[in-house]
Amino acid sequence: MNMMSRSAGKPDRNVRERVTFHRSELNQILQVYGRMVAAGEWKDYGISHLRDAAVFCVFRSATEIPLYRIEKRPGAQARQGMYSVVALDGRVLRRGPDLAGVLRVFERKPIRLVRG
Repeated sequence: MNMMSRSAGKPDRNVRERVTFHRSELNQILQVYGRMVAAGEWKDYGISHLRDAAVFCVFRSATEIPLYRIEKRPGAQARQGMYSVVALDGRVLRRGPDLAGVLRVFERKPIRLVRG
């Protein structure tokens, strides 16, 4: 469907564009994805561009439901930030206005031995 009105040459206000990830956002997400694939934890991904959100789903294998969803929802920018990481069970693990900050949820903390 053409987004331009033929008569006026202006965008049709009734047609809403889909939310997409920008190249810089995808680069950040794919860096984390590549690291987790190399660690053997993630195996596949899928991307959906919807009217109100862009969603990057992470899978352990191609036949499972997503382990995590990395979501971009511009409508939530003013409230809680447009980026979020949602776990398999629907819990929001991290939310905020900065994608890099939200993706830090996947960073591993070093294990420390505690002597008692």
